[in-house]
Amino acid sequence: MLYIIAVAGALLAANTLSLMIAGWRIRSRQDKTPSVAVRPPVSIVIPLCGIEQFSRETLESALILDWPDYEVIFCVADKADPIIGLAENTLRARPLANARILIGDDRISANPKLNNCVKGWSAAAHEWVVLADSNVLMPANYLARLMAAWRPDSGLVCSTPLGSRPSGFWAEVECAFLNTHQARWQYAGEALGFGFAQGKSMLWQKTILDAHGGIQALAAEIAEDAAATKLVNSMGLKVHLVAGPFEQPLGRRTFRELWARQSRWARLRRVTFPHFFAPEILLGVVPPLLLGLSAAVVSGTSLVTTTLAVLCTAYAPELILAARKHWHLSLLSLLAMVTRDVLQPAIWTRSWLRGSFDWRGNIMVIRSQESRPEGGVAEPIAGP
Repeated sequence: MLYIIAVAGALLAANTLSLMIAGWRIRSRQDKTPSVAVRPPVSIVIPLCGIEQFSRETLESALILDWPDYEVIFCVADKADPIIGLAENTLRARPLANARILIGDDRISANPKLNNCVKGWSAAAHEWVVLADSNVLMPANYLARLMAAWRPDSGLVCSTPLGSRPSGFWAEVECAFLNTHQARWQYAGEALGFGFAQGKSMLWQKTILDAHGGIQALAAEIAEDAAATKLVNSMGLKVHLVAGPFEQPLGRRTFRELWARQSRWARLRRVTFPHFFAPEILLGVVPPLLLGLSAAVVSGTSLVTTTLAVLCTAYAPELILAARKHWHLSLLSLLAMVTRDVLQPAIWTRSWLRGSFDWRGNIMVIRSQESRPEGGVAEPIAGP
């Protein structure tokens, strides 16, 4: 019984320690803009696919950054995609001299997002290039925060997504996954020397990546951020994270959407970093709670008291972290965290059983080496 209690205590202690490290490492969204001595020109490449609830707002945010010289390159694979019209309207409403749309699909991999970025990378005019997802809500100091995180040993600077503006319970659960779970563990890992890339926002030095195969090198894995992590590590450099994650407004989510998204990410982690993914079954409240209840049954301790003790130990520090960093919190947050942890073992198990998934109409087969179809030709549309 003492062994069971010790294991449960160790799991809860690791959970609390990771929250403390993340709390020390992550700055609040309300902190002032970091000072950047040099502000070089930057190219921002944003792959677009379909219209989402906050598309207009996120596209506009990329066009009004507080940076002296930058360009924005919107990339679209399909010339019939309705996002093109929205992007054109956004460029007219928020004119930026160095902004344009490129259309075309360069099939270098089975990853449609990476294929969509190739033409933008090739067209980028500057040494510093940001690959940013279209659902990132960029603050005015977006580039300043990315550049401030670059260090002499950096090969890449990234940001995890910070879930915000959820509508409905399952969007609350998505926030619980993104913020105090995934972002927390990623920042804690980076602080301990295990930096992993995140594809939401990636700041590259173009000459560094081009010297090691260019953007095509990111096709080595099914997920471009996993390939980026391994590539940067092979250079003897590190992946660093911005001081605080950038916002991703969520809107409404259904259970089906949540399940599909979390299952997809879990399968990607399983195939790209299996030795790090396997222990994920021990994360969350379920393992220590089951161990604690087992010990309670043997010792005759109250099951209700044991459950409350484990839940308070697990979730009080998590709620404190969200509150101190001014992340989303609501009356549903605690229930969302519990629901997240109940789902995690099922998601983890499924990741070992399924080898393919649908990503916006593209069937992607998970394997370590990608097929490389014939490429297309990019068709430019000039911005205003």
